[in-house]
Parts: sequence; structure tokens; C-alpha cells
Amino acid sequence: MYCYHCGCLLSEHDFCTACGADVSLYKRIMHVSNMYYNDGLEKAGVRDLTGAITSLRQSLKFNKNNIDARNLLGLVYFESGEVVAALSEWVISKNLRPEKNIADDYIDKLQSNSARLDSINQTIKKYNQALTYCGQDSKDLAVIQLKKVLSLNPRFIRAHQLLALLYMDSEQWDRAERELRKCTDIDRNNTQTLRYLKEVELMLVPDENVKQSGGRRKKEETVRYVSDNEMIIQPLNVKEPKNNGVSTLVNLGIGLAIGLAATYFLMVPAARTNAKTEAQKTITEISNQSDAKTVRIQELESELEKLTQRAEGLEGQLEGFVGAGGTMEAFDRLLTAAAGYLVNQDNAATAADLENIAQAVNVEEASEGFRTLYNTLLGAIGPELSGIYYEEAQTYFRQEDLALAIEFFERAVYYDAGNKDALYFLGRSYQKNGDAEKAVETFQKVLELFPGSDRVRDTKRYLRELGVTVE
Repeated sequence: MYCYHCGCLLSEHDFCTACGADVSLYKRIMHVSNMYYNDGLEKAGVRDLTGAITSLRQSLKFNKNNIDARNLLGLVYFESGEVVAALSEWVISKNLRPEKNIADDYIDKLQSNSARLDSINQTIKKYNQALTYCGQDSKDLAVIQLKKVLSLNPRFIRAHQLLALLYMDSEQWDRAERELRKCTDIDRNNTQTLRYLKEVELMLVPDENVKQSGGRRKKEETVRYVSDNEMIIQPLNVKEPKNNGVSTLVNLGIGLAIGLAATYFLMVPAARTNAKTEAQKTITEISNQSDAKTVRIQELESELEKLTQRAEGLEGQLEGFVGAGGTMEAFDRLLTAAAGYLVNQDNAATAADLENIAQAVNVEEASEGFRTLYNTLLGAIGPELSGIYYEEAQTYFRQEDLALAIEFFERAVYYDAGNKDALYFLGRSYQKNGDAEKAVETFQKVLELFPGSDRVRDTKRYLRELGVTVE
């Protein structure tokens, strides 16, 4: 096991002997991941593929870089006929460890066999076509397609399960059982297979001693019951003896009269009563629904009014964030400047962006996150830019171009407040330009910020020349 921080080999200690990092939790996580891997390996060895998949997925949850677990998961998928899933795991494994990875061999074996790849593609297409046929209720065509799929890939569990379902739908229980038994030969603990198999067995057990025609049960033609400890078998269809015509007509007339009387005296009043009851019930339900809908409409109207007011308030707030020069726009420009600096390392361009932002937004009144990012960028590019502006300012100072000298000295100080020389010459430029107030203010900052520097003596002298008393 290697340290996650420095990559050195770990010892029995709970810390890395090379970098000192705490690896106690890391070791426990790796231990759990390896435990699930070993469990998956054992289950795969006894053809419990479903259990193996579950354990290996748990192993990868704790350590996605467990190459052994990922490669084994691919093998288990491949064994259950899920070639695409297997290839996905092997490709991920190869990307995580490009060198000395057995996943290379698995992928190469598939890629080098064009016939095998074509067979896999045909399997996927035909299986999807079978699903389409099922959705269209063309079950016979789906059965044909699935048989073709299994001829290409006999270990495709999902194809066996779907074929078994189609057989179950047509009550071909024996065929369904054969397909499900094939699934258990591949994966003995597949939950879906076991559920289907249980249902099939329940349908087969009652009729196991009776031969079925096409998998369908024969209709019982007799009624069986026990009377005085004896089994009585009586045919369902018993033919009545033929009566003569006269007796038949008489019986029909009597039956018709009795039927009409029963209808009038029994059924009609009851029907009227039921109709009235149902009508009253319907009226009550409609009334209740109407009242409930009225209350709900009132509630919704109240909620709509509140939401409208809230939306108006949010729109007012939003204008301050997305308008010209707003916080949202400024923050977006700041993020763009940060990205440009990280990618291009162009200090000059970043400096221009920061100056534009400072002109559009009061940085001191912005949010904490905005100020932090702005100041971080400013600190990263500041010293270098300050030096560049200081050199340019010195050129203008020597040329007595005091306006430009002041402008560039101010930029130098802005990008690096610790540039004492820039601050000192900024005071000298103000003094030469006749701005005594700013000169005094600048010289006092030199004394305040850099009390032990070599500029202190000259700074005091110039302050005395400006009429300021200094010690």
C-alpha cells in the first residue's frame, strides 16, 4: 500500500514515514475495499455472479482505483453476457493504469477478433429488436429474435430471462423452466431468475402428474366432492331428458309469468330506490367537490398574489446584479480575468482587467468573496508590474515629465504597497510638481510604513523644506 500524498510505501504505522501524513483512515478504507474485492472473488468462484457484482461495486465505492476489483468486475460482466458493460470497466481500468494492466489483454483479445466484435454487435441489435417487438406485442417475432441472440451469445442472461417471460406469458411453463435453469447454470443466485423460477414451479407442481398439451392446463370436465367419506365424481354437462312439446310450452309460460312478476314486485322498486340513492350520493359528491375546488381556488389566488409580490422584489434585487456595472457583471469579469491569468500568465492583460473592474465597481464595498479573489490576483501580479511601472516612472521623472511620472509611480504603489522607492519618488514628483499637500502626505506614509529604510533621512529633509517639523 502506498501513501496517497507522496506515493511512498507505507509501513505498519498510522502515518507516512516519508511525508508524515495521517494514513489511518486511508488504510481502513483500503482494507474495506480489499475485503469486498476478496468477497467478490469468492462469489465469482462459486458462480454467484450477482453477489460478486454487488461486492465488487462496493469495493469500487470505497476505492475507485482498485484495478483488480474493476478488472474482475469486467470479467463477471463478460461471463454473464454483458459484453458492453465489461468493456466499459476495462477501458476505465486502462485509463486509470495505462501500464502493466491485464485489461489491455482483455481488450486486445476482443479487438483482434473482428468476427467476435461483429457477433457482439449483432447480439445487441437483435436483443434491442426483441425488446421493440415486445413493446409492439409481436411476441412471436420477439421469441425468434431472442433465439438468434442466444445462438450468438448463449451466456446472455437477460436474453434467457426475457425468453422465459415470453414463454410464461404463453403458458409454456416447461420451456420457461428450461430457460431459467440455463440462467441458474450461469449465475446461481440471480434474484430476478429465482423470482421467475419460483412462479414457474408454482404453476408446474399442481399438474406434474398430468400431461399438458402445449404447456396449457386442460379444463376440468368433472366436479369432485366428498360425501360420507366417499369421493363423488359428477359430470359437469348432464343432458336433460327430452320433454314433449305441450309440457315445454306450459313450463315456458309459467316461467315467463313468474319472471315478470318478480321483476315488477322486486327488481323495479329496488332499482328505483338504488337510483335515487346513487343520484343523491352523486349530488352530494359534486357539491363537496365544488366547495373544495372553491376553497382551493381561493388558496391558489392568495399564493399567486404572494408569489407576484416576491417576484417583483426579486426583480428589483436582480437589476442591481445583472445591470451595467452591476455586481454580477463585475464578478463575471473578475472570473474571466482570473481564468486568463491562470491559463496565459499574462500579467499585463490581467492588470488591465483589474483596473477596468476597479473603475466600474467599488472593490471595498463588494462582497467578501469578490474582494478576496481581487486581492489575490492583485497580489500575484503586483510585485512584477510594480517594478515595470517604477522603471517607466523613473524615465519620466528624469525627463521632468512630472504628470506621467506621477501616474506611473501611483500605479507602482498601487500594485505593490511595499515598494518604498516608488512611494518616495511619488512624493518627490508631487513636490516638484508643486502639489505640497500630496507631497507631505506621501512623505509621511514613507516614514510610517518604512521607518528603518534608507529613504528616511532624505524624506525628513524634504518635509522640512515643505515646512513640516519632524524629529
